[in-house]
Amino acid sequence: MAEAISQAEKVKYMMQKFIPVAALIALFVAFSLVTDRFFTIQNILTIALQTSTLAFMGIGVTYAIITGGIDLSIGSVVALSGVVAGLAVRVGIPVLIGFLLALLAGIACGAVNGVMVTKLHLPPFIATLGMMQIARGIALYVTGARAIAGLPDEFGILGNGALFRTTITLPNGRVVTQFPGIPYPVIIMIIVAVVFDFVLKHTRLGRFTYAVGSNQEAARLSGLNVNKVKVIAYTISGGLAGLTGIVTMSRIVTAQPNAGVAYELDAIATAVIGGTSLMGGSGTISGTMIGAFIIGVLRNGLNMQGVSYFIQQVIIGLVIIAAVAVDQLRKREV
Repeated sequence: MAEAISQAEKVKYMMQKFIPVAALIALFVAFSLVTDRFFTIQNILTIALQTSTLAFMGIGVTYAIITGGIDLSIGSVVALSGVVAGLAVRVGIPVLIGFLLALLAGIACGAVNGVMVTKLHLPPFIATLGMMQIARGIALYVTGARAIAGLPDEFGILGNGALFRTTITLPNGRVVTQFPGIPYPVIIMIIVAVVFDFVLKHTRLGRFTYAVGSNQEAARLSGLNVNKVKVIAYTISGGLAGLTGIVTMSRIVTAQPNAGVAYELDAIATAVIGGTSLMGGSGTISGTMIGAFIIGVLRNGLNMQGVSYFIQQVIIGLVIIAAVAVDQLRKREV
């Protein structure tokens, strides 16, 4: 009996890992066959850049979902963090310090979410929904609902710079890019993914996170500080939303209080498509990364085909439904 259960768990795990990977490979092959502009170094780097912010948010919300919660405040925290960075730099604070303040703003929002869930015993849906409104309201109020423009060029280096970028100057003075380089947000994405994947797989915090999501009461009876684990999970989600705000505003060199609308839905979709169970206790950072690239590749490829944004939303919605349906089927079989 025990061997049968173990075998079923192995099958469940393989399905969880294989289906998203197979879907991503199929998308790459399909779009490469449709247009020769898709599978190029330039476009692959573009996809990675566009996916980076989605990955940041997805990794953060994965932690919250694994504990059995949810985070609906991500998009508003993105806006608030970006506004904090913009305002700080506008008053003369160095860009690096401004970015640090923005990151701290995201962390603070996440920590407050965690406290509301654990100390006030609010359902995660309600607590983070409230924070969504609060963070958005603050961002709009302190800016007068206007964008913060006129920021220095240094503000845009993080979002628009690249490692190993090479250019040549033609005789007519025109500068041509030989190699676009690896965008800084992509490098940060890789570092963030590796770090948080390691934490989830190989540290006590990671094991405790899964334990809380799998069976909260059993985790509490075994001596785990369930509240602490949840607060840390929401703090991570808030911090990575803050990082998303920094990168997003840096790319446009403007702080937009209206930025990040519905980003939380994309973040949750990224995690779910990657195999994270909305019931908690199951999910991986590698799966979330695959989910982020599935959405990124879909959008990029459909844009190349001239597919309407509204139709793209319909397609992504169907993908989310399919991912959740597969998750439910796995649970029934096991």
